Formats: sequence, C-alpha cells, structure tokens
Amino acid sequence: MPRLRVPWAVACFVWACGVGCGDLDPPCPSWGLCRAPLALNASPPGQGCGETWWGAAGLGLWGLSSASLVDSFPIDPIQENYVRNVRNCIFSVVYPTPFKSKVLLVAVSEDVIENTLDLHISVQGTSDFLQFVSGGKVILGSVPLAHRYGGHQFGSWAGQLGDGRAHLIGVYTNRHGERWELQLKGSGKTPYSRNGDGRAVLRSSVREFLCSEAMHYLGIPTSRAASLVVSDDEVWRDQFYNGNIKKERGAIVLRLAKSWFRIGSLEILAHSGELDLQRRLLDFIIQEHFPLIAVNDSDRYLEFFSTVVSETANLIALWMSVGFAHGVCNTDNFSLLSITIDYGPFGFMDSYDPNFVPNTSDDEGRYKIGNQANVGLFNLNKLLQALKPLLDPRQKQLASQVLEGYGQRYYTRFTELFRAKLGLLGDDEDDNYLIAFLLKLMEDRRADFTMTFRELSEITEDQLKELHIPEEFWALQDLGKHKLFSEWVSMYLLRLEHNKGDTDIKRRKRMTAVNPRYVLRNWMAESAVQKANLNDFSEVHLLQQILQHPFRRQEAAEKAGYSLRPPAWAKDLKVSCSS
Repeated sequence: MPRLRVPWAVACFVWACGVGCGDLDPPCPSWGLCRAPLALNASPPGQGCGETWWGAAGLGLWGLSSASLVDSFPIDPIQENYVRNVRNCIFSVVYPTPFKSKVLLVAVSEDVIENTLDLHISVQGTSDFLQFVSGGKVILGSVPLAHRYGGHQFGSWAGQLGDGRAHLIGVYTNRHGERWELQLKGSGKTPYSRNGDGRAVLRSSVREFLCSEAMHYLGIPTSRAASLVVSDDEVWRDQFYNGNIKKERGAIVLRLAKSWFRIGSLEILAHSGELDLQRRLLDFIIQEHFPLIAVNDSDRYLEFFSTVVSETANLIALWMSVGFAHGVCNTDNFSLLSITIDYGPFGFMDSYDPNFVPNTSDDEGRYKIGNQANVGLFNLNKLLQALKPLLDPRQKQLASQVLEGYGQRYYTRFTELFRAKLGLLGDDEDDNYLIAFLLKLMEDRRADFTMTFRELSEITEDQLKELHIPEEFWALQDLGKHKLFSEWVSMYLLRLEHNKGDTDIKRRKRMTAVNPRYVLRNWMAESAVQKANLNDFSEVHLLQQILQHPFRRQEAAEKAGYSLRPPAWAKDLKVSCSS
C-alpha cells in the first residue's frame, strides 16, 4: 500500500477509518499507542423542520478535534509513557488508562451535556458515553494530551509539574461558537506524574464535580464538570500524611474549560529558556482567548498582562464575596483566563474568619482566605517575571505599573461586591467603613458568613429598626449579641435612606439575588462523600440539584438542613491536598 501523506495531528482519525499507523507519512506519533476509536453506533435525530444535529441521544455525529493544539506546537517526541523531564514542547501525547474494574456513572451535568456539548441528556444511558467519560475509548479526531507546565508551590519554584493525572482529550466547538477543552481528571499516569499513580479518588472527585458546578451557578468564572464516574479499582492514599494509608476507590471527572493554560504554562518555558516557544504559546493564547487584543500589536504581551491582572483581581474578589477559599493558590493552579480551576482542598467558610485555612496541609496558613488577594499579587508577579524576557524596557516599566495597580483594582471590586451584598445603591464615601465595621462584628462573634448576609437580605427594615430578630434568623441573632450591633444597624439604616427611589421590597429582592442561601459547605460535601463511599449517591444528586439554584429558597434544601447552623461535628472536618 502506498504511504499516505497526512498531517499527523489527525493521524488517529485517519487510522480509525481503516488506515494503519504504519501507512502514514510521517508515521503516526502515537505509534504503538493507538486504541480503538469510540464505537459510534447511535444515529443522530432526523433533520426534519426545526430539527438540528445537536441534542443527539448518541455520539454518532459528535466529534472532538485536537488539531488546534497539536498543529500549533511541537509535541514531545518521546511516545513512551514514563516519568521524565520534558523539554521543547507544550504537550505530550499520552492515552488515558482505563479502569480494570466495572465503572459506574455517578452523576452528569445536564446543563453541560445539553447546552455546552450539544448532546441530549439521554446519552448518559449509552455504553459509548460511559466508555468515553471513563477513559476507555477515544473519540475520532482526538489525540489525548498531557500538558507540560511548572509552578511556584507554597512560594517556592517547584520545577516541572504538568498534568500528572489528567488527559486533555480534545477540543469541542459548540453550536454557539464556544470553544471548550475537555479533560479527564484521574485517568492515569503521564510523563508528569512524578511519584503519583495518576488516579483521583471518589471523595475528591465528588467535591470537584459538585463545587465547579456550584461556583458556576454562583456566577463565578470556573471550569465546568460534565460527569463523574467511579470504579472499584483500588487506590491507596495517605489522606492526612500521617502514615495512615487507606484503600479508596478510583474516580474520574470529565471537566471542561475554555483553556487549561495557567501561569505555570509560561513559567516553565521562561525557566527553561525556551523563549521562541513561549512567544508562540502566548500568541496562540491571545489569538484564541483574548479577542480584544490585536495579534500584530507590538504591545500585545503588555495588554495581555494588564488583562490578566485586572481579571485575577476580579476573580479573587468574587471568591471573597461568597466566602470561598481555594486552598492551594499555587501559580500552577492560577488560570491565565482568570477562571477557578483545580479544585482540591477548597472550603466555604462557615464562621467569618480571615484566618480560615481549608487545607490542613497548609501549616503556615499561606493560603488562608484573608491572604488570597496577596497571593494573587505574588502569582501575578511571577507571571511578569516570566514575561519580562519578551518585553522591551518601556514595556517592562509599564507592566510594573500595571502590577502596582492590582491592589486598587481588587479593593474597588471587593467594595462593589460587598456594597451590592448590603443592598447599597450609589457610592458613599462611608461605605467602606460600613462594610469593614460589619465584618469586624462578624469576626468578633464568629457569625456565619453566608447566612448573615442572606438574613440581612430577608429581614425587613422595620424589624431591624426595632432590633427584633426573628428566631429563624439564627446568624443575625448571633451577631446581635455584639455590643456594637445596634450602632452598626443605625448606620446601615441611615445609609439605606440614601438609596434614591428604593423600597424595602426592592432592596430585599436585590440582595437575595446576590447573597446565596446555599453554598457547598464542607459538612455537606462530606456527608455526600460518606454516603457515596457506601454506593449511596442520593446526596450527591440532591446537592447537585440544590446548588443549581443557590439564591432560591428550596423545600428539599431546608428539609436537609442546608441553611441551618452547621452541625457540631463539622468543626472537626479536615481536608488535605491528598486526592
């Protein structure tokens, strides 16, 4: 048979149609790694009047492509899957490792399946879908990749890191023209696995699936989660690094993001002196994800940095507005698109405490919730250091000035968000004091963060004037025991009088739209995890349903106690980096 000249980026697609890897010129880079493509045995819906191909109940006409990534950058020339130091590339071609035992589909996001991936929710019942989301099969046109990156971890340069247990299985452009990168997490070893086994366990996978979707419905930029599967494969973990190794079950989350590039993606290239490749990657990121920046603009890297600084400040202010602590704010976990990624030992704080540390592995409290803005500045400074070799002296000076403005940008956005949380209209010079005063009272009384703001959204002005706090407003009752509470209430009510054209009903409606009644508290996630370990996924499903409407009072959530005082046992909960 004559050798076919075909771009190797689509080699596996061609091979899947019946051409062997050995018949390609150049040879398929995945030689020896190609697996059978996903069986496509479902037919798309009819093309009658008003019908379109999306919403298909199967994967018949649905496809992924890796071409935009593998055709844009040099790929790791070594195809063997073993841990090593990798250079002069952005990705390594590596296939997921399927589970050996039976796989169970635990949960899916109907919104992601139907509105992002253009599939009908019934696809979850097909064997093709189960094999796809568990890493057992690949889609035609997909070349699974592991991304090479580095990063500063807990303040120190950690060198090469990379996707040690994740596989980017393709890019999908949906009917809205949105480009989404699909990634399996927990899908096996890669060249970047270091000492890891390439797996994720059920407890951490449940938390990531639930929280990424919960953050989306809170209106916070985030990666999404499409599905969660669990196997009976044994995964051994020392959860709290105390020598107590336990057997757990392996799980995989199919997650999506517009891009998985992070600050560490650029850092590794700068540290390795691969400046041409760094410039190539930057130009690709700008062209694909920063449409307001002209790719031929000589100041494009400066504009890129300025945008990332502004959007990072915005993201962290949003985290603070809902009491969210990421837990591991390393540069390899900070997205260049300023979205929330890499959910690990995160936590929504219960009692307001600026020193809240969700990660028990963070002994020094580097990533406590009150330090997240400072850590953002540290990470952005590391990004600037990585960019400096590509900037001229003028651009370096301007970039430094941009970074100096980060604090003000964060402070401004933080104030805007908390002003909205208190229902304040307009801009009053005393608003910052009013906000700070309240937070100090909350800190002194260890008042519940989420419910204090929610109950302020529900209580009437008349009740506040009389200092009559209904019994069901337990968080405000706690706060009301502070000796300065009445003074704050007087200031607050006086400020509300400055809301021109406002009414108490409008205020409460406005505030309930920005102050959630339900967030994924650690005790709620832990309860779901404990049941899931016993093959009871009812609370996973309940939380998934509740957290899609965090601002709406829901009977099922009230019955489950999700708006009540956290149970006493929740104070002893611990979450670590081990997952």
